[in-house]
Amino acid sequence: MVKIIDGGVTAANGFAAASTHAGIKKNSTKDDMAFIFSKVGCVTAGTFTLNKVFAAPVKWDKARVYSEDLARAVVINSGVANACTGKEGDDACLMEAEAISEALSVPVNSCLVASTGVIGAQLPMTEICNGIKAMAPSLEETREAANKAAVAIMTTDTKPKEVAVEVELSGKKVTIGGMCKGAGMIHPNMATMLCFITTDAAIDKKLLQEATSAIVDDSFNMISVDGDTSTNDTVLVLANGLAENAKIVSKDEDYKNFYEGLSYVLTELSKKIAGDGEGCTCLFEAKVLNAKTKKDAKILAKSVITSSLTKAAIFGHDANWGRILCALGYSGGDFDPEKVDIFFESSAGKLQIVKDGVATDYSEEKASEILSKNPVTAICNVKDGEYDATAWGCDLTFDYVKINADYRS
Repeated sequence: MVKIIDGGVTAANGFAAASTHAGIKKNSTKDDMAFIFSKVGCVTAGTFTLNKVFAAPVKWDKARVYSEDLARAVVINSGVANACTGKEGDDACLMEAEAISEALSVPVNSCLVASTGVIGAQLPMTEICNGIKAMAPSLEETREAANKAAVAIMTTDTKPKEVAVEVELSGKKVTIGGMCKGAGMIHPNMATMLCFITTDAAIDKKLLQEATSAIVDDSFNMISVDGDTSTNDTVLVLANGLAENAKIVSKDEDYKNFYEGLSYVLTELSKKIAGDGEGCTCLFEAKVLNAKTKKDAKILAKSVITSSLTKAAIFGHDANWGRILCALGYSGGDFDPEKVDIFFESSAGKLQIVKDGVATDYSEEKASEILSKNPVTAICNVKDGEYDATAWGCDLTFDYVKINADYRS
């Protein structure tokens, strides 16, 4: 059973956080660097962008996560992505890791780094290294420190994104907490998003990676804001074992309980990103029910939430169901259009608008009322099998264009 608690990256035993204003962002006095540190070594798992143009910190973290046994720290900066920066960008990652190592007396290869912001600019290493030196002595295991770290990694986000839960493993309380950032350049196959999960669970590294990869496929890879897959997408999971549960080494009941907790955290963080899309007014959820295969269900659901016409209709509170059926049709997923039932649902109620591919005699006024709430769900029952999938996106508004037109300036 998953128990939801108030917390972020410091919720689990042994994890501390810090943040600082290093001066990376132009014309800003807000914190722009964050630090996560475990007092003992952590087994790690990670998933990264599938974009062939990937940032230097992605390259650095992949090498550490996949080849090193333990990690101790993560430093994140906001404002500069360190992407498309050549050898200088790679060298910057090493310099960051060396600065962390020196500040905390931990191995260089146990230090992970992450960046978000403008592509093409070099990291200001004087400011970065000074920021690391400033944060190291102020690391705290407090709720406030976690929240400040979540705020520090924001770019165009309008709010910090944190989730924490407790689960019971072999009679021990285990905590899983996390934070993420992301609001634009968000698309299935990861997004311009960074996500950091900490847990005091004791778990085998290979099983942690298996669980993380599978859950990301059903959570972060099922969200979209604008169809752009970023250069910096990273999900990192650190497990330090301080809960002292019997180490998870097989897919037993403890593994299933841990998986459920991690799934909740990653899914809720995914939804927080989708619901905070640049300029958006609501979270838009698409559920596909009873598809022939899981693959078909996922393809169909993603197509609905990535359709610009559908997203615009959601913004206008317009029950233009033809756009949904059209998005299903060009998705590449297998279904019979003449079997499809479509419903809209929100806190204002649930309304069937299509039955067997044809419009019902629904009330436009009631449909508009349902679509005016946040979140809004489109349910598409294709009545062709037994597989379901859910995808998350947001409406498409005037402000999205304005935010991205002005992003660098």
